[in-house]
Amino acid sequence: MTTHPNPFPAARFIKEIGRGKKGARSMTRADAQELYQAILDGRVSQLELGGILLAMRIKGESVDEIAGFLDAAEASFTPLQAPAGGCAPVLIPTYNGARKMANLTPLLALLLAREGVPVLVHGVPHDLGRVATAEVFAELGIHAAGSHAEAEAALASGKLAFITIDALAPKLAHMLSLRRILGVRNSTHTLVKMMQPFAGPALRLVSYTHPEYLEMLGEYFCTAAAPERGHAFLMRGTEGETVANANKGQRIDWFHDGERTVLVEKQLTAEEEVVLPEDKSAAATAAWIASVLRGDIAVPASIAEQVAQVAKVARSLA
Repeated sequence: MTTHPNPFPAARFIKEIGRGKKGARSMTRADAQELYQAILDGRVSQLELGGILLAMRIKGESVDEIAGFLDAAEASFTPLQAPAGGCAPVLIPTYNGARKMANLTPLLALLLAREGVPVLVHGVPHDLGRVATAEVFAELGIHAAGSHAEAEAALASGKLAFITIDALAPKLAHMLSLRRILGVRNSTHTLVKMMQPFAGPALRLVSYTHPEYLEMLGEYFCTAAAPERGHAFLMRGTEGETVANANKGQRIDWFHDGERTVLVEKQLTAEEEVVLPEDKSAAATAAWIASVLRGDIAVPASIAEQVAQVAKVARSLA
């Protein structure tokens, strides 16, 4: 049972979403926001919370539900202030890391920062069995900001900022941590990849892993996202990360003002295969990235294209 002085009765929601894949009914955006806000505030009992998370895992989120959840998620922490300048900030979520390939998310972020684009990377500090972006950053001498103020200061000084979800949005970090208890991901793992933590407009780089999320997220950004929050790029993730695959670049869709534009077509294979480090460790990956930044190794064409498109749109948003 919850010990909150004002517990939230969630049974009426569970009754609708808990009828299985075919029998469940979706919540309205307002109901989804109300429910997720109560969850984040600790007003839902552990028994009901487990039921809700598993019911949503089986049913899948509708556009209205993900929109309502996101409304509550973004309201659960103080928004960041973007630095002044001629470029809107770019958001790179990093919640998967890499297992089979080198994690090149830090390369994408550093190349954008070198172009003068304010970049905020947010994610987890580590992920068991995977090489987290935070670990590669640490090998490159880039450490996580301990607070919103530290992240804002880094951006204002022209540097990229990395902040863990624990420091950025503690209530969402708690929801992510429930994976260790339940053994499966929950809706929060989708929310952190698509949230916009700045007070003003920004460009979100969003990835998906499962094909059904391509349509759901596409519909969200076309119909339910607030235009004043900025634009979004959507692509299939590289092991879940939002960096282009070095050897077969993904299609990138640009969502802006209720419209969807294909910016980059899917690339089956690179013209010349990029030789990535065989050692996928954080240290080896950081050394390879440093070589690319020095010019000793060419930037993979698919990532160079991604950088160019992101920089162009970020500047147009300012």
